[in-house]
Amino acid sequence: MFSKVSGPIRLADRVAAILAEEIESGRLAEGDRLPTEVALVKQLGVSRTVVREAVSRLRNAGLVEPRQGLGVFVLPRRTRPLDLEGESPGTKSKVLQIVEVRAALEGEAAALAATRATPDDIARMRLALAALDTAVAADGDGVDEDLAFHRSIAESTGNPVLVQTVRYLGEVARGGIRVTRANEARRTDFIEAVRQEHHAILTAIESHDPEAAQSAARLHLRHAASRLQDADERFWTETDGLDVGLGADPAT
Repeated sequence: MFSKVSGPIRLADRVAAILAEEIESGRLAEGDRLPTEVALVKQLGVSRTVVREAVSRLRNAGLVEPRQGLGVFVLPRRTRPLDLEGESPGTKSKVLQIVEVRAALEGEAAALAATRATPDDIARMRLALAALDTAVAADGDGVDEDLAFHRSIAESTGNPVLVQTVRYLGEVARGGIRVTRANEARRTDFIEAVRQEHHAILTAIESHDPEAAQSAARLHLRHAASRLQDADERFWTETDGLDVGLGADPAT
């Protein structure tokens, strides 16, 4: 069933990935028994220790369970936790997909913030935006400050699920945010446009106008997508999607 596994490190990870793929694809279906430890050692060309560790990882992931004296069996499929960590944010299409998701999520966050934000919340948003402006003026990349500003908006909604989602998406999208900021840092008119867009979001929230806040947040991210669409292919080649040397600012 399997080809031999070779490589210098993390053999258990590779074996676990091979077995997980068999399960996810349905080639090993619910209720099927995994090949015996001896069979896996022979087919994959690894040690018993590696096989045992790989199976342990599958068990921890809820994919299989050992049954005393019978073997290891595939469990019923269940919803997997959201995991975008393995997705590369460096390609143009991936960055634009992330921006689309952020527009939907952060537009709603801004609307809720406009109805729920306390004076203390608004003060924190002002400080976060001031820190972003300072980073831009100092020729920093502004990525951390950008994330902190958008996170402060989510936090002012009082919805911990939304806060965690925005935080998770922001961390996953960090590379993509760096790319968009690199693109917009190339032009002073882009830098100023992004600054104005951020301030428009905060102004709408301060005015407790949810429709205006939602519109400003969505418009900001739509413009970010448009600016990326206009970037020539040389930009994507030069940055390799992620490794960008930023001299100025912004993107989101």
